[in-house]
Amino acid sequence: MNRASHLWTFVHRPVWRLVVPLASLALLVGLGYALWSPGEEVTDGRHDLGRNGMWLQHGWMSDDGWFERNNKKDRIPQFRDPARIAELAQRLREHHITDVFPHMAPATLEGKLPPIDAEQTERFLQGMEGFRVMPWIGGVLDDDCFPKIPGWRAAFVRSVQELLQAQPRLSGVHINIEPWPSGHKELLLLLDEVRAVMPPGKLLSVAAYPPPTRWHPYPEVHWEADYYREVSRRTDQLAVMMYDTALRRPKVYTWLMARWTQEILASSGTTPVLLGLPAYEDVGVGYHHPDVENIRGGLQGIHAGLASGGMPANYQGVALYSDWVMDDGEWRHFREHFLKPAAAR
Repeated sequence: MNRASHLWTFVHRPVWRLVVPLASLALLVGLGYALWSPGEEVTDGRHDLGRNGMWLQHGWMSDDGWFERNNKKDRIPQFRDPARIAELAQRLREHHITDVFPHMAPATLEGKLPPIDAEQTERFLQGMEGFRVMPWIGGVLDDDCFPKIPGWRAAFVRSVQELLQAQPRLSGVHINIEPWPSGHKELLLLLDEVRAVMPPGKLLSVAAYPPPTRWHPYPEVHWEADYYREVSRRTDQLAVMMYDTALRRPKVYTWLMARWTQEILASSGTTPVLLGLPAYEDVGVGYHHPDVENIRGGLQGIHAGLASGGMPANYQGVALYSDWVMDDGEWRHFREHFLKPAAAR
């Protein structure tokens, strides 16, 4: 039979002989996805070590100028009331959060950290006794932060040094620069220079990036394993931002969280790692879908990753992003699906 005869036979094949196989394949794929369970539900607190973290909003250490510039002057009492600080501290303790990163960014174009209110900072630190408070500093790469310019790095480093000297009760600093491309040499140099001026016992924490994935091919927000090791050996803690993947399927995100959990812990040496969970609901931004990236799916993935790979010594816990978006339902889910019950501690 020649090629023309084959084509004629195929074209005139009964429709059902084409539709049935395709429909069967679609059914099998759909059934497989429905039965696929990439995450784990854990309610006994086995992965809670009681040393979790949280990113906090800007107002807790701000001077009056920040509130005025951002049209939030009416909110000053909400942050400077000792009762509100005590309320925050109590909620954090109840959820086994020990490390907090109050926002103190962006840096100025000259490299200086933004001003804080010394009296308010002392009030906040007094209310947060027992916590490790590491101000969240940095900004947007090439908009606020210019690590390739030696003068900018010098000013930034000097500003960190002055902050820790003026506020010795701070536990260190938490650097968050976005984006942070894998292989960026000047940012490694910035870490070295900050480390060199930090007083003994102070911690250098970094908001880190997840490993590369074919599901989100943007190298400026993913770190290769070799770069992970370079950052890890320069820091005391990594809080990994495991979100903003633009994924549209919850199970795929949960699967990716499980995989990232294992890869991150394996690439970080002995540096303690907090695995970051999203609680925010930025709808319509494209890079984040709150019905996909959320605490529920994130925890399921982390539990699955730890169940498969174990809990290495550098696993510290999880970090929640962030205090100003967590609602009662999210706090409840976190308690029921991550925290170790009081009777088991």
